[in-house]
Amino acid sequence: MRDKKLADLPEGSESPLNTAISVRDRSALQMATDAVKHKQCKLAFQSVMQAQPPHDVAFYEGFIRVLDETGRVIPAREFMPQVENTPIGRELDCIALEMGLRTLVRNPDIRLSINMSARSIGYARWSRLLEKFLKRDSSLGERLILEISESSAMQVPELVVDFMDRLQERGIAFALDDFGASNFSFRHFREFLFDAAKIDGQFVRGISENPDNQALVRALIAVAREFEILVTAESVETQQDAEFLVASGVDCLQGFLFGAPSVSPPWKQITSSKTGT
Repeated sequence: MRDKKLADLPEGSESPLNTAISVRDRSALQMATDAVKHKQCKLAFQSVMQAQPPHDVAFYEGFIRVLDETGRVIPAREFMPQVENTPIGRELDCIALEMGLRTLVRNPDIRLSINMSARSIGYARWSRLLEKFLKRDSSLGERLILEISESSAMQVPELVVDFMDRLQERGIAFALDDFGASNFSFRHFREFLFDAAKIDGQFVRGISENPDNQALVRALIAVAREFEILVTAESVETQQDAEFLVASGVDCLQGFLFGAPSVSPPWKQITSSKTGT
């Protein structure tokens, strides 16, 4: 009956579902546009933990956030899919990079990863920002990790490979995000030479009770090991999942088990707890 009603819609009209999606997308784009215009953007930081003793923080990941008109902090999943291929998406990439680099300047003892996409490589403002900070302090590159998703890397692979080759010489590390989520072959691993890979969270959540995902994650770890790539498992939410992942050979763990992303820098909380303040 539902299919018949949809089929009977007048030609040129949209279904209620399509209309709702369209409204949502326009709303997300407007929210992100307003946040960029009024400088209402922040980075939220999440700790990435060493899997082996002493189980310290390996590095932090910085996630772009925008504030809506009420001042609420809105996570990227609520707006990035709608804006990532727009000029506002490129502006948000620039903002995330600049905020991340400023964070590294202010905190010389931390290492930080920032998400980027292939579209950033050809965006002059993004490249100028990176170059400006590296010229001021070339050692920043040794503490910066740039994360590129599988799908983004495969849009313009030759451009990404050349970009990585140039910046790895300056100390910057590259991580393959969403590892396992798409068809990324052995041949591409040889071409890209990533320093690290982050196993996609869809395969990690509940892995201690999912034999299929256990087999897949073991295979992904084996592939990464073949190319001497450091492996992080993201979206780790339970101790049981963490124990399985550690036993399977991952190098780092990231997820709510160790703390949610926070606009309050977690390294300051660690310092406070050590000093007793």
